[in-house]
Amino acid sequence: MSFPQRKIIHVDMDAFYASVEQMDFPELKGKPLAVGGSENRGVVSAASYEARKFGVRSAMSGIQAKRNCPDLIFVRPRFDRYKEISKKIRKIFLDYTDLVEPLSLDEAYLDVTINKKNNPSASLIAQEIRKRIFEEVGLTASAGISVNKFVAKIASDYNKPNGQKTVNPDEVEAFLEVLDIKKFYGIGKVTAEKFYQLGIFTGFDLKQKSLEYLEKHFKNSAQYYFNISRGIHNSQVKPNRTVKSFGAERTFNENLSSEVYMEERLMNIATELEKRLQKSKISGRTITLKIKYSDFSLQTRSKTLQYYISDKHLLFDVAKELLYQERLKDSVRLLGISVNNLNNEQKKTKEIPKSVSVQLQFDFKE
Repeated sequence: MSFPQRKIIHVDMDAFYASVEQMDFPELKGKPLAVGGSENRGVVSAASYEARKFGVRSAMSGIQAKRNCPDLIFVRPRFDRYKEISKKIRKIFLDYTDLVEPLSLDEAYLDVTINKKNNPSASLIAQEIRKRIFEEVGLTASAGISVNKFVAKIASDYNKPNGQKTVNPDEVEAFLEVLDIKKFYGIGKVTAEKFYQLGIFTGFDLKQKSLEYLEKHFKNSAQYYFNISRGIHNSQVKPNRTVKSFGAERTFNENLSSEVYMEERLMNIATELEKRLQKSKISGRTITLKIKYSDFSLQTRSKTLQYYISDKHLLFDVAKELLYQERLKDSVRLLGISVNNLNNEQKKTKEIPKSVSVQLQFDFKE
């Protein structure tokens, strides 16, 4: 199969949050480190490679992380610092192309099919970018290079940390055929288990299944799975990626069992969310309350309004209404509020004034 000769780079910083902490505080270098959480509460946001050797991973509870690695050091996240570093890295990207699509603070896609350096080699551009990040910022990055975002994303994880992998057009299908299905971007743990139950373990196994078979088992996702098993992914690099939701949440030092005790926490969360929304001049209509219970089970409750809001008092009022919507199942360890259905997604209808925050084809050279 021939592929459109786009040249896409996916750059992914290595253990970004943890690496920033180790760079800023040399005494943490070489030590197992977890950003976020604690040995008693909370969830790990990021782990250093020294901690990962012990099985410490992001989204793991602090208790489990400490159990895996008794010498684990916990540090509080400093998101302002991470954003500051991320801006420096993005500035480097923009020296090569304006087609930069950030996925988060620590990763982005770059389309270098046509680039500001007139360099025909995407691999050499990725190498140069990684070198500059190390010299100018002090951190290491990994990169994947290929004909589309999907393959580049997978490839960036191939030689981590501080490495890169190029998958040329004639190598794409062979590269995907031998991959475990769980390594396919967009296939999570639950979906991977379903694939395994169906006897689909690798990209090759997936490619043997017809579209009809996949529609029977995966419905609307069938076409996506059918395409990616063949390396087909036509999504373009979008520099002005639309933010679809904003949120804030808090994990408590002690589990809370009464809604009354949660109201003050909800107001604090709403205040933080207001800052994020108004800084971006965005409001939203759908408010979701996230509740995580002491047994780690998760529940969400949502309400869609006829108008857009970003004011903390209005956010709190809706969150409070959702909190009392039904009885709590158990004591609560975490509450969160998120806002979507934003006014950057569609034409505004009615808004409370106070809350206004208003392909080409080229030869692919390695």
